Amino acid sequence: MSTPRRLTLAALAAAALLAVFALYTRPDFLLKLADQVWACF
Repeated sequence: MSTPRRLTLAALAAAALLAVFALYTRPDFLLKLADQVWACF
C-alpha cells in the first residue's frame, strides 16, 4: 500500500474516531442510544 493512501486511511480513521467521541460527549445521544439498545430486548 502506498504512503499517501495509508495516510489518507489513517486520517479518515482519526476523523471517524473523533466524530464518535464527539457524540459520546452529548448526554442526549447517550440516552437515545441506551433507549434503542434497551428496546431490542
